Amino acid sequence: MRFFHLPYCFIPALSYDKQNQNVEKELIINSKSGSVEIALIEDSKLVEFHEEVTNSEFSVGDIYYGKIRQLMPGHNGAFVDIGYLKNAFLHYSDLGPQLNSLLKYLRIAEADKNSIPSLDNFKLEKDIDKNGKVVDVLKKDHNIFVQILKEPISTKGPRLTCEMTIAGRYIVMTPFSNTVSISKKIQSEEESNRLKILIESIKPKNFGIIARTAAEGKTVAVLHEEMKSLVDKWNKMFEELKNSKPPIKLLTEIDKASVLLRDILNDSFNKIIVNDDEIYLKIKNYLKQIAPDQLKILKTYKGKNPLFQAYGITKQIKSSFGKTFTLKSGAYIIIEHTEAMHVIDVNSGPKMRKDSQEESAVAVNIEAAEEIARQLRLRDLGGLIVIDFIDMRSYDNKKILYREMKNFMQNDRAQHTVLPLSKFGLMQITRQRTKPEIKINTMEICPVCDGSGKVSPSILIIDDIERDINYILNSGTKGKLSVIVHPFVHSYLCKGLPSRQMKWFFKLGKWVKLTKNENFSINEYKILDNSEDEIKVN
Repeated sequence: MRFFHLPYCFIPALSYDKQNQNVEKELIINSKSGSVEIALIEDSKLVEFHEEVTNSEFSVGDIYYGKIRQLMPGHNGAFVDIGYLKNAFLHYSDLGPQLNSLLKYLRIAEADKNSIPSLDNFKLEKDIDKNGKVVDVLKKDHNIFVQILKEPISTKGPRLTCEMTIAGRYIVMTPFSNTVSISKKIQSEEESNRLKILIESIKPKNFGIIARTAAEGKTVAVLHEEMKSLVDKWNKMFEELKNSKPPIKLLTEIDKASVLLRDILNDSFNKIIVNDDEIYLKIKNYLKQIAPDQLKILKTYKGKNPLFQAYGITKQIKSSFGKTFTLKSGAYIIIEHTEAMHVIDVNSGPKMRKDSQEESAVAVNIEAAEEIARQLRLRDLGGLIVIDFIDMRSYDNKKILYREMKNFMQNDRAQHTVLPLSKFGLMQITRQRTKPEIKINTMEICPVCDGSGKVSPSILIIDDIERDINYILNSGTKGKLSVIVHPFVHSYLCKGLPSRQMKWFFKLGKWVKLTKNENFSINEYKILDNSEDEIKVN
């Protein structure tokens, strides 16, 4: 760290608590060829970014009927074939205490095609030893029920669990259990007791229930209706299992956009913007089920500029995903990645006040802590994160920074632990990782020099555009023309009276439409015809 003396169980956290419900949130969904980009905005800041490949087959929460291919006593786990290129890994600690009940249920389904899926008359088996060995409970080539705990990361296959959960908006259902749990984020003891009594009175036998934060204040009718729909999912999965051979997917999670809505939608959402009609209808139907009063905030985007550019997301992505991020005060953070951990260095920058070093250090550290909490969510960094804050002498100031860091991390839906500053001034955070870290290369290769480092003079860009327009018009091209340019070039062409654009009209007798694109370099431009196809000039 440099000092200048110059003038965030498998189920994610389930909803924001009340103190965060005043934060204005927007969900922007950008459909592209082969993928869907999802941006979550809080108070105009990009805090989560997801890219969902439309043909992706493996998502956290999917339930599979798989086959055990190999037992690994040394790792106390097993490799399971669920149809992925590499066999998925199932560790003993993820088998769950009710494994014997799960295996018994599976044997009944495989042996008797006329068996019914209900657990009402099912006798639960004794729990397995939590410190046992995988070879004592599983056998090679046997079939097994599994759920994806972590998506494939790097060269590793998916990570699995046998502690299955079926999630709804208000409750999460866990088969082969009779436990009722209430979200710790419901702070009212009276409300927690009400929910527990209510759920115990309506829950199906041998299904455990976890009440999510969103269940607070909900009536018995609402909870019972969702409980019924989750049981229907279980029954449907069972019926499909009886006529299937492993490996096969039995239950799939809803798409990423709907998962986000299920987990975080509340009254503070003021916009859901979609640029694809099919996704719009899918989300509309889902909102009708979970929150029909929120249908009014769902809109389709019909603008001419790219969706992310129109809402300023492209600029935020480019400024947020680099190695270095500069804060408003002039201080900056550097994010480094190693095989074992992520390391974040906080630097004061050149604007540190020399007369009040301790106060300035506290101010910069708190500002950096807020940004680091956002970066962890945005990049979805997982595992161990070590932060080297600016040194502070006061023990009270260190406590303040620790408290503020925990507050900033409250919005993080991933399970996490924040530790106080060590005697070396380092803060350690562990954060749950369920999918690969988001990496976006914000560096751009110059389209003119192709990375050679030498370009034609930028002052000549206007002459190049005019020459190409003249050539196109003289070649007999009919209809409208439009030119896409960098925002700086766009401003230059449109400024003044008469502007350069107007002069073109007087000279050529044709109005040329100008559009700006933030993704273009300053020397890059495209000329489009009436059908918005690019006209290439050799």
